[in-house]
Amino acid sequence: MRFGVSTFMTDEGIGPAALGRALEERGFGSLFVTEHTHIPVKRETEYPGGGDLPRIYYRTLDPFVALSAAAAVTARLRLGTGIALVVQRDPITLAKEVASLDLVSGGRAALGVGAGWNREEMRNHGTDPATRMRLMRERVLAVKELWTRERAEFHGEFVDFDPVFSYPKPVQDPHPPVLVGGSGPRALDQAAEYGDGWMPIYGRGDGGLAARIADLRERAGRRVAVTVFAVPARPEAVAELEAAGADEVLFNLRTEPRDGTLRDLDRLAALL
Repeated sequence: MRFGVSTFMTDEGIGPAALGRALEERGFGSLFVTEHTHIPVKRETEYPGGGDLPRIYYRTLDPFVALSAAAAVTARLRLGTGIALVVQRDPITLAKEVASLDLVSGGRAALGVGAGWNREEMRNHGTDPATRMRLMRERVLAVKELWTRERAEFHGEFVDFDPVFSYPKPVQDPHPPVLVGGSGPRALDQAAEYGDGWMPIYGRGDGGLAARIADLRERAGRRVAVTVFAVPARPEAVAELEAAGADEVLFNLRTEPRDGTLRDLDRLAALL
């Protein structure tokens, strides 16, 4: 099983280059970062975690800028989004951003995707919350076409373009893995249809994780990789996920300045 961290990178926490170096020095295999383009002042959507929306949601760095900074100072660390809000991103631009990250990192990019929960945030991007799942599917499929075709084209309900050249192409063959985030039935359906992996949040969803992983792999007819997001730093949690058939654990890393982050990483490294 592989081990990494998932975190909110903000202007108030450790910088991405310093974090990337610290993770690799301690033997971690991956860094996944969160995305929120903005938070509307007028809040309507209930925070899924309950209570007030934490400060870190307001202050996230752009994930691809942050991951590129980490890529420049590391050699082995896998660099992923946990998750990129695809329903708030143009697919042609997204394809170029991820392929560029994969190129400059030497083939270490991973694209975690999700449709998001903050309805007022996505509306500001022109996205109808009612159709966001269909929109995400088309945008991911379009990105894969742009990554893998010399003359890529896509014609769907939401995404429509005639043949185009799009470079660079990713280093990874056939492309960076797309990990579908979420813990509900629709996330499983999407991971089985067009995902290269599934990325559930630890402790969410109905039923046992082992049963859902088995169900996903049976539906897909292949061994879909499973990366579990925001895992608490407890040995029993790691043992549970290993028994369930997960492939990768992403420990939840608090957003702290450099010194506090390094102390937290030392504690997490003891679980590797």
